[in-house]
Amino acid sequence: MTYKAAIRERYMRDAPPVRLGNLAANLARIQSFSDNPDHRDVVESILEESAFFIEWTAQELELDTCVALAELQRLLVHWRHTWSTVWADPSLRTEVAKQAEAWSQRVLLLAGLLPESE
Repeated sequence: MTYKAAIRERYMRDAPPVRLGNLAANLARIQSFSDNPDHRDVVESILEESAFFIEWTAQELELDTCVALAELQRLLVHWRHTWSTVWADPSLRTEVAKQAEAWSQRVLLLAGLLPESE
């Protein structure tokens, strides 16, 4: 079994809200790890894993949630394609961190894991 297959098997054991919670946690990790230039490879691997999380979960979600996650997926792909440039520029890295945190909160709301007022 490949590493990716093992991650997928483990990830799919949980209910969709828990999976979305894991995605939100990954986005929070991106935010927190982005402050250290030495974490480039770690953050890049979290970006890749997060894209897989969306792909594996979207088919079980309501359309509105799928649309939001498609927007996030597009953003993750953009970051990965421009990763060398993003990581080399502290202001771009800070912007990615801010966007990742905002998306983390949004995904928690979509999952029903946060009350709407937060």
